[in-house]
Amino acid sequence: MSGRGAGPQGGPRSRRDRAPSPGSAAGCVPLRKASRSHAYCSAQHQADHRPDRPGCRRHRHHRTGRHRPRRHHPPQTKPAAHATQAAADKDDKKADKKADDKAEKKDDKAEDKGKDGKSYPDNLDGWIREAKAIMDKHDIPGSYDSIKRNIIRESAGDPNAVNDWDVNAQKGTPSRGLLQVIQPTFDQYHVKGTPDKLTDPVANIVAACNYAADRYGTMDNVDSAY
Repeated sequence: MSGRGAGPQGGPRSRRDRAPSPGSAAGCVPLRKASRSHAYCSAQHQADHRPDRPGCRRHRHHRTGRHRPRRHHPPQTKPAAHATQAAADKDDKKADKKADDKAEKKDDKAEDKGKDGKSYPDNLDGWIREAKAIMDKHDIPGSYDSIKRNIIRESAGDPNAVNDWDVNAQKGTPSRGLLQVIQPTFDQYHVKGTPDKLTDPVANIVAACNYAADRYGTMDNVDSAY
């Protein structure tokens, strides 16, 4: 069958069998009407078209009418200089505060070792003498002999002694240390400048003598459990 719409074998003509339109490359599929943004690309496509590469892949999106989207990468931003400086200043302030606290504790400890600046041996005699120097500074009464007498009776000189059987122990606050002080009493009568630890020998003696002075007038008046 041959006719107006017949192809080479008698069938209907395909778009490739039709004669090229004026102004287009031979054998090239006519492009759809391109938008203004495609005008240059369409002309370049026709100029660069090669018969052995039908349907140029580079411009394939022209046939479908779709553009390949571009990838946009957000710009990498550096931290602001003022933010970095502020963080550095904050770290410096923390370091300065820590150094000041450490120096203050060191000064307090050195000051509480007596007006003569002497150090004391780490034994019962040294603990009592160091405690007496601090007590004198804070006007807390109590003699060396009365402190030692009560220590021997209460703990036999053991700074880690614990009473786990009396009424205080039954209430959950056992007596501890050289002069057997309970934690609530230690917290109330603790003297600034001594370690904040119940079983510290010097802190325990000073807090106990401070308590005895408040309740009995002086540790010299204590001759039994108090």
